[in-house]
Amino acid sequence: MKRTIAFLAIVLLLPFGLYAQHPLRIMVKDADTGEPLIGASVFLQGTPLNGQTNPKGEIYLKRIKEGDYIVKVSYLGYKTAIQRIQIPSITQIEVALETSSFLADEITVQATRASANTATTFKNISKEEIAKDNLGQDLPYLLAQTPSVVVSSDAGGGIGYTNITIRGSDSRRVNVTLNGIPYNDSESLGTFWVNMPDFASSIDNLQIQRGVGTSTNGAGAFGGSINIQTSGRIDTAYGELDNTVGSFNSMKNTVKIGSGLIKDKFSFDARLSRLRSDGYIDRASSNLKSYYLTGAWYGKKSLLRANVFSGKEKTYQAWNGVPENMLDSNRTYNEFTYKNQTDNYTQNHYQLLYSNSLSDQFLLNGALHYTHGEGYYEEYKEDEKLMEYGLNPVTIGDETIETTPLVRQRWLNNDFYGLTYSLRYDPASNLNLTLGGAYNVYRGNHYGEVIWAEYASNGKLGDRYYSNDANKKDFNVFVKADYRFRSIYFFADMQVRKVDYSYLGFDRNANLLQQETSLAFFNPKMGVNVRFNNSNAYASVAIAHKEPNRDDFTDSSPDSRPRPERLTDFEAGYRMSSGAYTIGLNGYAMLYKDQLVVTGQINDVGAAVRQNVPNSYRLGAELDAKWQPFKGFSWSVAAAISKNKIQEYTYYTDVYDANWELSGQKAVTLKNTDIALSANSIVSNELAFIPFKRSEVALITKFVSRQYLDNTGSKERSIAPLFVNHVRLRYQLPVRGLANIGLTLKVNNIFNELYETNGYTYGYYNPNGDLETFNYYFPQATRNFLLGLNLKF
Repeated sequence: MKRTIAFLAIVLLLPFGLYAQHPLRIMVKDADTGEPLIGASVFLQGTPLNGQTNPKGEIYLKRIKEGDYIVKVSYLGYKTAIQRIQIPSITQIEVALETSSFLADEITVQATRASANTATTFKNISKEEIAKDNLGQDLPYLLAQTPSVVVSSDAGGGIGYTNITIRGSDSRRVNVTLNGIPYNDSESLGTFWVNMPDFASSIDNLQIQRGVGTSTNGAGAFGGSINIQTSGRIDTAYGELDNTVGSFNSMKNTVKIGSGLIKDKFSFDARLSRLRSDGYIDRASSNLKSYYLTGAWYGKKSLLRANVFSGKEKTYQAWNGVPENMLDSNRTYNEFTYKNQTDNYTQNHYQLLYSNSLSDQFLLNGALHYTHGEGYYEEYKEDEKLMEYGLNPVTIGDETIETTPLVRQRWLNNDFYGLTYSLRYDPASNLNLTLGGAYNVYRGNHYGEVIWAEYASNGKLGDRYYSNDANKKDFNVFVKADYRFRSIYFFADMQVRKVDYSYLGFDRNANLLQQETSLAFFNPKMGVNVRFNNSNAYASVAIAHKEPNRDDFTDSSPDSRPRPERLTDFEAGYRMSSGAYTIGLNGYAMLYKDQLVVTGQINDVGAAVRQNVPNSYRLGAELDAKWQPFKGFSWSVAAAISKNKIQEYTYYTDVYDANWELSGQKAVTLKNTDIALSANSIVSNELAFIPFKRSEVALITKFVSRQYLDNTGSKERSIAPLFVNHVRLRYQLPVRGLANIGLTLKVNNIFNELYETNGYTYGYYNPNGDLETFNYYFPQATRNFLLGLNLKF
């Protein structure tokens, strides 16, 4: 605890304002017309600077330390310019950008991305930043140092089933898109990263928007959104081998090849990966495979790209966690012992992306997509009622047997397809309009089979003891406008979304029948952004809606069906980039209406599902900063403090009678109670030092305050605060005949802390009237390592 307090004190009190010595003025213009380019991205390598030009096409960088630097300037539709300068002999430069002969791949995600002039809270992450930690752990672990993020792994080591929360919102409230195409599962609304093994190796960049953000495709973003762009054009041919070994018999092998640009028109790239790990938790093994293929045609004013990628996973189940009473004696305990207690799933993706610069004022983007997923999880059940599987009781002599041990498989076979589009119109230099949207269709077939039973009765192999189909149509259209008046940028975004869902559920008489529901949402957003020389301030308000998930629908009747959730999100912030530091500071108020939470209450069809709570909120402030007082040293900090409350919450606990029959439920109402799994303080820290050329030593730290397992705010049902440290060592070695040899060693949890990041709880009143509570946790790995070797040709 003392270390935690000391760390927080250092983060909050150490100043970011140590200054360097010299100023630099950079002016960016169009090489043909001489017009200033507003919002051009400027990066001074060797410093944390990454700013954009002001309404005069200029950017001022102050207090730069003496030395040689490289200035990199980019702007959509123009060739990137690189210029070497020496400080202090040069105090101002003029950069003239030439129009690009190709459309940039970045335009395919432009409609759903926030820019520096957008009044929303976001963070961009480049492929270079991703590559630093890309040693086989799932993508959430590569985003763990961003503000308000907490990650967790069922297996404990970051390979297999992992999850991410942003501002306390789980994967069902975090919208994920791949090249603007929705990735969240259409029914559960969650994101299963295990179906995308080593996908980070095919990412060019991504953007995390916290809060509602800008209009996007797929389910509503209630905590944030992750907008991923896959690999773009690489002009020269290349080959790359990426291999990792590590603790728990972890291994990653990746092969990447690319053709480069052929005849100034075509390019082809491919990746093949496999990952294996035994996991930190007993038997929590993973066997993962994936590939990624892409080909593109580049015209002067158009771009056509086809992506085909797939992920195949087989993981031993560890999703039940570890009972609290075993954390001290056997932290790696796994209650599953059946040898094939596994989850098996394959997901294939096909994308066709098209962009066309119709004129100087019009830009068209469109995409067709299709995803097929198929798989099952298999499990041993010790004592199941035969009648629940459509099996007759078995009579042996005078004994009638009504239960049996069995092995079952639960299957999901689904298809997801549709289109996304956007049309950008720039009628004037200070105004642009975007019309966009999507139409997507999901078809899912859920069914179960018994593959073995001690008493199989009248069952035959291949019989389905349940089978139901689900169909979902998701349509949205949005209009976005950006208007600049001098240095003030106004932003407005209006989205209409309609969802039609057909599924097998209960009617008012508790009979299972095919049900249908139709929902319509209006999601407006608006904001203002004021730019200064090296900084900007913004404020926005946005409204979002989100439909209930599959279980909320199927386990309820029309009389008890939950209502959609509504969020009003207020954001305000300040971003600054100057000299040796960059700072982003923002505050937010996320006000929920009818948020869905678990209460334990049993509805009219006997199911305990999520219920709406009238009013709840998340209030917080976030810091995202980097300080580089001199070359070879940098300090990055991401910090968040928040207050996450349900204003009035009633929870229900089962009560059992003397015969252990459910006799009713006990209700308790609480006021202003904490939202489950929502830490009030999250701080990430990275100290990076370059002791000599092409090397790096980094200390990475994460602090997460107490999280409650349910919405009662009970310390007895909570996850203790965690404070964990990692070390990363990197060395790049150029060798004749190779483009690069890279070695990376990451030692996770260097102080061997015992900690958990996720869990759940349940309880009941026993026949004696005593409350019995059962907490389950997901322990994370003790000290472990990953060693990577990267060869580039």
